[in-house]
Amino acid sequence: MVKESKQSGGLEWRINVPNETAAKVLVSESKSQIRVCNGLRGLIVGFMTRIWKFLQKAWSLAVREPKKAIHGVKVGVALSIVSLFYYMRPLYDGVGGNAMWAVMTVVVVFEYTVGATLCKCVNRAIGTFLAGALGLGVHWIANQSGEKFKPIIIEVSVFLLAAAATFSRFIPTIKARFDYGAMIFILTFSLVSVSGYRVDELFELAHDRLSTIAIGTSLCILTTMIFCPVWAGNELHYLITNNMEKIADSLNGCVVEYFGINENVNSKDEASDKVSQGYKCVLNSKATEEAMANFARWEPAHGRFNFRHPWNEYLKVGALLRKCAYCIETLNVSTNSDTEAPVILKKHFSKYCIGLSSSSSDVLKEMAVIMNTMTKSTKIDLMVNEMNDAVQELQGVLKSLSKQPIIRDSKNGTGGGNKSSTTMVRVMEIVPIVSISTLLIEIAARIEKGVEAINELANKAEFEEGTKKSKQSENQQNSS
Repeated sequence: MVKESKQSGGLEWRINVPNETAAKVLVSESKSQIRVCNGLRGLIVGFMTRIWKFLQKAWSLAVREPKKAIHGVKVGVALSIVSLFYYMRPLYDGVGGNAMWAVMTVVVVFEYTVGATLCKCVNRAIGTFLAGALGLGVHWIANQSGEKFKPIIIEVSVFLLAAAATFSRFIPTIKARFDYGAMIFILTFSLVSVSGYRVDELFELAHDRLSTIAIGTSLCILTTMIFCPVWAGNELHYLITNNMEKIADSLNGCVVEYFGINENVNSKDEASDKVSQGYKCVLNSKATEEAMANFARWEPAHGRFNFRHPWNEYLKVGALLRKCAYCIETLNVSTNSDTEAPVILKKHFSKYCIGLSSSSSDVLKEMAVIMNTMTKSTKIDLMVNEMNDAVQELQGVLKSLSKQPIIRDSKNGTGGGNKSSTTMVRVMEIVPIVSISTLLIEIAARIEKGVEAINELANKAEFEEGTKKSKQSENQQNSS
């Protein structure tokens, strides 16, 4: 029997079931349907919002760095071309059923820079060729030994060569250049040796595998070098140049902000941005520099870079820049210390500290100009001398600070008159300004070593003489 009852909260329908004491309450179907619809609508809207945000980020990345978008297009073009070996019957008959290995080779080998792609292509080709040749040799020796010793010889060869190739990956020189090739060697040799125990036509299998890998690697090399190539050497060169400019801006901004020059909100915001985005990026660039230098060695001569360009010198310059960045990080910590130096002391040191930081930044910017134009500078030595003069002046101020006491005046008003008293400055109040001065001197010394490294790089890379270039520009202006 169906009954209708009113309670606080709405209507309820009860069904009395025979031989049972309790009644079952039916929830309104309309309310449950509304809740389900609202939940589905919320899920759909949230999902579409996330997709829209992802597309906005992808679009902004493509606009900010179009090379990465072009790289995606190049990978798509290479895969589309290599897929023709599967779609077209004459090409498919030429390489057999192993055409998919060419597609897999393109997916695995194609990298962002030309050097990285060449490195992987050469490693894959050499590793496959050596492994295939050794696999065929082991297979022939095993067949000549009889059915009893055949599996034993194959297992021993797999164990020895796989163990030796794996151990070689720990050697620094091999790990830097041929780590991927060693892995491909282990994979191919194990595949050829083990499958050769059951497959009779092993030579045809190795030939098809090698031909498909040659097709995939050659297609990757042509695509990455012809269509909008991204050279690892150029990327390393620009990275080192930008790091010099970032360190120069960070050094100047940190010192200027501490001594209170141009005290307004905007200048402080710009200085803090330079500090956070400058030296921190340099500190984290070691792995990128080493990878780019390794890939640049595989690249042919391009642009202003010869085949035997001294890429190791870039690593030396980058290491010296990171040492400067470490000092700037410590300098930033000192400028943000809770212990405040006396105002009179900051005013006394501001001229010398700002002068040294300004001259050091000028030297760094001149180094960036040398790298950017690839010409030897005629005024870099004069700028280094000016920086050393600023260092000597700051050192003289520090020596005078240790010889005479520092007195801070303080006035206390009592009654109707003012009484002046003198108090000695505490040692803890002098520590920040002394540490900042010593760090600036250390940064100048490391910058001077960086100039020596730049000069050595300019000599080995055969940079143009600045005087010759200036004369050429003057002649062009006179002729015009």
